[in-house]
Amino acid sequence: MTQQVEATQTPKVSIIVPVYNAGRFLEQTLQSVFQQDFTDWELLLVNDCSTDNSIEIIRRHEDDKRIRLINLDKNGGAAVARNQGIALAKGRYIAFLDSDDTWKSDKLSKQVAFMEKEGCAFCFTQIRMTDEEGQPISKVRAIPERVDYQYLLRKTVIATSTVVLDKQAFGDFSMPLRRSGQDYATWLMLLKKVPCAYCLQEPLVDYRVVYNSLSSNKLASLKQVYDIQTTNERIPSWRAAYNTCCFAIYAFKKHFC
Repeated sequence: MTQQVEATQTPKVSIIVPVYNAGRFLEQTLQSVFQQDFTDWELLLVNDCSTDNSIEIIRRHEDDKRIRLINLDKNGGAAVARNQGIALAKGRYIAFLDSDDTWKSDKLSKQVAFMEKEGCAFCFTQIRMTDEEGQPISKVRAIPERVDYQYLLRKTVIATSTVVLDKQAFGDFSMPLRRSGQDYATWLMLLKKVPCAYCLQEPLVDYRVVYNSLSSNKLASLKQVYDIQTTNERIPSWRAAYNTCCFAIYAFKKHFC
């Protein structure tokens, strides 16, 4: 692993972006960070052995000393990339952003203020789902103000690019080393340490639905939920099967009702 741009400050928020052949949307993602009205951040871009122009895009912005580029020696997947970012993060707060999503300009300022006011350690927001061109494809879904471990076993409502975590509450942690579903497995893991995750009731993230992405295969996602619950959470198979059926019903209603 080599690190090419060093941050010169101790930021309040560390933003972690795994980068793998992300050139198509990466500039838009970066611009959404640069346009934040909250500026006390560092941006950790973890290059997971990209073979496209992703690094070229990042280097256009290397004069910004808040940016750190971390190159992995071999491709390890999103969990490995995010864990490298978590390990190197200097901020009190960890914010996740996927390389094809974008933030509203007041996302960080509103979320950090909300967390400090409410005293919560785990915060997420609503999302606006868009197509590959950034056009809305569905209405903003209602989400409970608080989500606990039991709720998350049966419904998926937390999008990775919306999450901000307070490291003071969780200490050192890392995502389970899964090729897919590591975010869901992480939220379950962390919700055993705090009572709940708080949802800021605004769509502050544009979640881009990319054709053939890992998260776009619904059947695979359901199998993944079952596997995480039985393998990572050690939930009995009958109960995990029931939870997965609840997941499927919720997903159907979310997309077709």
